Amino acid sequence: MKQVVQNYKSGELALLDVPVPGCKPGGVLVRTAYSLISTGTELMKVSEAGMSMLGKARSRPDQVAKVVQSVATNGVPATYRKVMGKLDSYTPLGYSLCGVVEQVGDRIDDVKAGDLVACAGNEHALHAELNWVPKNLYTPVPDSLAPRHAAFGTVGSIALQGVRQGESRLGEVALVVGLGLIGQLVAQLLTASGVRVVGADPDPARCELAERLGAVACGDPASPAVESAVAELTDGHGVDQVYLAAGGGSNQPVELAARLCRDRGRVVDIGKCRLDLPWNAYYEKELDVRFSRSYGPGRYDPEYEIEGRDYPIGYVRWTERRNLACFLDLVARGRVDVEPLITRTADFDDAVETYQRLKDGELKAVAVLFRYPEQVAEDGPSADAPVVSVPVVPGGARSSAPVRAAKTPVRLAFVGAGNYATSMLLPHLARRDGVELSTVVTTTALSAANAQRKFGFREATTDLDAVLGDASVDAVFVVTRHSSHAELTRKALLAGKAVFVEKPLALTSQELTGVLDAVEESGNDRLQVGFNRRFAPLLQEARKRFGTRTGPASLRYLVNAGRLDHGSWYLQQGTEGSRFAGEGGHFVDTASWLLGADPVSVYALAPSGNEDLQVVLSYPDGSTATISYVTTGAPGFPKETLDLVADGKVLQLDDFVRSSVYDGRKRWVSSRLPKARDKGQAGELAAFVRAVRSGGPMPVPLRSLVATTAATLAVRAALAGGAPVTLAEAR
Repeated sequence: MKQVVQNYKSGELALLDVPVPGCKPGGVLVRTAYSLISTGTELMKVSEAGMSMLGKARSRPDQVAKVVQSVATNGVPATYRKVMGKLDSYTPLGYSLCGVVEQVGDRIDDVKAGDLVACAGNEHALHAELNWVPKNLYTPVPDSLAPRHAAFGTVGSIALQGVRQGESRLGEVALVVGLGLIGQLVAQLLTASGVRVVGADPDPARCELAERLGAVACGDPASPAVESAVAELTDGHGVDQVYLAAGGGSNQPVELAARLCRDRGRVVDIGKCRLDLPWNAYYEKELDVRFSRSYGPGRYDPEYEIEGRDYPIGYVRWTERRNLACFLDLVARGRVDVEPLITRTADFDDAVETYQRLKDGELKAVAVLFRYPEQVAEDGPSADAPVVSVPVVPGGARSSAPVRAAKTPVRLAFVGAGNYATSMLLPHLARRDGVELSTVVTTTALSAANAQRKFGFREATTDLDAVLGDASVDAVFVVTRHSSHAELTRKALLAGKAVFVEKPLALTSQELTGVLDAVEESGNDRLQVGFNRRFAPLLQEARKRFGTRTGPASLRYLVNAGRLDHGSWYLQQGTEGSRFAGEGGHFVDTASWLLGADPVSVYALAPSGNEDLQVVLSYPDGSTATISYVTTGAPGFPKETLDLVADGKVLQLDDFVRSSVYDGRKRWVSSRLPKARDKGQAGELAAFVRAVRSGGPMPVPLRSLVATTAATLAVRAALAGGAPVTLAEAR
């Protein structure tokens, strides 16, 4: 098998062929799927190995002291041979991974071969294809958690133990100094526990990332921004805790902690930074300085780690293993999001090159994963490539409804009356002839009353069941938060209503299946999802001018999404899904409509370690669509630009203000004033109302809605696996 090793004397890094470890009693043999590079601890070790002997001595004074003691005891020659022998040997790297149990040793009864586990330990969770891991250093991975996310388990446990040492309480304010991998996780864990977080790091990109993931404010520790944020959040008293997650030789983090911590606050050292405590500052505030020892209780205790002797939970609530399981649970439930931290996923065969790029500064990363050969084989584009099932649209559902009398209004009910409903949908419907706004349903009485007053609803209520049971209501609009869309749609379909649901239709494949089960049970397929771009006049005219295709096309769609305001419910990914899961269907649907087919595979990358995404869709005729969904672009740049190239022709769309078609001989251009930008909502609503009134087919076939939703959901699977995902209709 292969393993990453380093010679501490020469600094050489190698991917070495070594024997497979035996499966000893008290542990399991694990085949690695993903392992995580600790960009702090491991890179420090790699950098030290490249130093001169004097540099190595200066960086490790603790080891120098041991050498001096050995000289006194054993003499210079023996000590020299011992030190050189130790330096001139290969040492392992790595301590955080996820893999599959290949063999179970004696005395192990909590896992079996084939189970997915997360593993810890700088002697057991190494960057190697196979590792033997003792019982207290592994834990089963929750079913819903992707292996690449479970590989963060050890590093997450380090951050979690640091937060536990800080004894944070609901409503407190904390300062996290250093927003590398550990600092980012500490900030998320604190936010999840109800603590307001201020971050300090000289890297603006890391500050922006922390803010997107929940920190209140972040900035350079040398700037006044951090102090101003602390003063504002604490009324000038100072933060309750400071978490030192920075490395290096500067004493600035310790001094900053003293300056910004409140009287009798706590300072927790998690990283390895200089700790020359300013005596007066720490004494006058009587600051409580604490150290966080790695993954938690049990660390460095061979009876716990090697022999598997657990500590009684009544005496030690959170051990290494319990911290590991707790962190995985938090990630699985969406309370901590590690995906935006992943800067790169590299093949294990490229390990040496990856370390070198990190060391040289060519690759600037928060977190880097190694993907192992077995995982590549399972995830790669082969006959056995991962498949996401596209649920089959039930047969036997009615495709039309009874035709209404010509002068009878179409009665609509709205479930939800938030910003999008009141700004983009209801203004069009309120002034449309032949439409009656029957009832508005919201969870709060006042918002329902406001919508009734502004748009003329006949009734306002908080009782959804009453609306679904009202035979006079023809169609229900579901315009609520994303997490409720699928269930409300399911209920409305079962009640026999035509349904217009804003995107997304569903956040999981289970939710999508539940909607289609309701279609099959009720025989009602009268469903429209708010994919409005295909109804935009400029885009429809451009498509008509472009004409039919004879060969495959290449489509590029740039979505300059921008950053969300802090506190936006769109950031609640644990319950509301990712931003792309929420609105990505818009762009998938537009691409599929322009290309005239549903996608057959999805590939996705998150190359920059933030919310930016590159999604590549493949189509049956060889066409491809690349959707660049970015949050880091300039705010003044157009939000949506699109190019479609095929058969010597080019179609361009410039943010629904201008569209053009070039065919080699001439150019057609259509434009409108920016204030008159039309993204198709009016046309979409008109088509939906006509379908409800006439009983004819819905504006977009149900099969297309399902395929678009499945493709959007497949992006998460593609990111987790690092390889294309095939979309195939379930059988």
